[in-house]
Amino acid sequence: MSAAFADRSLIPDHVVAAPDLPDIFPTVRRRGGIVGLIRRHPTTAIGLALLAIMLICAVFAPYLATVDPTALSPARRTRVPSAQYWFGTDMLGRDVYSRVIYGTRVSLIVGFSVAFLASVAGLAIGLVSGFVRVLDGVVMRIMDGLMSIPPILLAVALMALTRGSVGNVVTAITIAEIPRVARLVRGVVLSLREQPYVDGAVASGTTVPMIIWRHILPNTLAPLSVQATYICASAMITEAILSFIGAGTPPNIPSWGNIMADGRALWQVKPYIVFFPGVFLSLTVLAVNLVGDGLRDALDPRMAKRL
Repeated sequence: MSAAFADRSLIPDHVVAAPDLPDIFPTVRRRGGIVGLIRRHPTTAIGLALLAIMLICAVFAPYLATVDPTALSPARRTRVPSAQYWFGTDMLGRDVYSRVIYGTRVSLIVGFSVAFLASVAGLAIGLVSGFVRVLDGVVMRIMDGLMSIPPILLAVALMALTRGSVGNVVTAITIAEIPRVARLVRGVVLSLREQPYVDGAVASGTTVPMIIWRHILPNTLAPLSVQATYICASAMITEAILSFIGAGTPPNIPSWGNIMADGRALWQVKPYIVFFPGVFLSLTVLAVNLVGDGLRDALDPRMAKRL
């Protein structure tokens, strides 16, 4: 029926109009912006807010810190939290608050760098191994060998061959995380290469690199993005462990692992030295994991809560 007959008073008498059907489905209301994000994914919004706070602390650390994080003051050592020293001081008189703020930079740099580098390297290895079956056996056996070693032990072994620095820590953790990304991408590629549109591309004479670029790669980005968030959180924890046992960043670079290592001897009498960097590490890892859960719900239709 045309728009002219929307008003039933205009319908001629000899025309029989069908009765109005009841609304079976409620009207879909979409909320956009920040309010819509909070209502649809409250945990993701909390994760983004926490991560934004940590990013602000890392970027504006020189302005948020009260004193030089490496300045020694033996006369003011082991001071309890107060108005002058918000998080107290450690056994060398260094301000714990300033060191925790500057430690945010190290953790975020390590986490984001490892997530990016491991994702890129694992994506390349997984694409080649999953689509070029000649290389699959050799490459995957190497990845299986690396995965048989716990990531922290592999990172410690790699750090033992080099000197402590943030760059070496990133390299060591990245090498330990690449096999997990490669196996994830390989599994996705093995399922995608059997799809009809890939067979059609092969039949039409499309080259293998072009098939990978046009058909395989775009379909691997969604699971890879979710995996990258968990790699980022795992890298932050691994960096803190390496620094805590003295195999990570050097002591002159403030990091959360170094701060907790300095306070472990005084844990029973001065627990705040370990408590504050531990809280910041936990909140950052929690924020990254919440963002990862939100990406999973947004990118996987089977996990969506609403249509």
